[in-house]
Amino acid sequence: MTKSEIAGNFFKQGANCAQAVAAAFAPEVSMSEVELFKLASGFGGGFGRRREVCGAVSGMVLIANMLYGNDDITDKSAKDDHYARIRKLLKEFETQNSSLICRELLGLDKNGETTHVSEPRSKEYYQTRPCVELVASAAEILEKAITAS
Repeated sequence: MTKSEIAGNFFKQGANCAQAVAAAFAPEVSMSEVELFKLASGFGGGFGRRREVCGAVSGMVLIANMLYGNDDITDKSAKDDHYARIRKLLKEFETQNSSLICRELLGLDKNGETTHVSEPRSKEYYQTRPCVELVASAAEILEKAITAS
């Protein structure tokens, strides 16, 4: 099963977008799916359903940080190299999906009211939301980047 399929399945089981992408890479970061569900939990819905940066993007960056992030905070070169890697992932997601912003990806009004209350996952929900495709896209982008490394 591909990472995009795994991420899509996690989303369909109730994970938010960030959780779905992050947990798909549990073996690569030597963490459990449950640990990654918890770690990524606040990024869903564009940061607590604020509809800002897409949760799928946040999950992708979270895993990239764990795999490639610099831990020497004085190493400017490593920091800059990692930022370049992240920007490449973001650019690919934006190229494939037209935006990095949750509200734009969902076609919501910029000034629309948001709430912290998540919507029930129903058949209609999955038919009207691109989220399964977005988590699959983020997982595929990251999987290709890992393979190319």
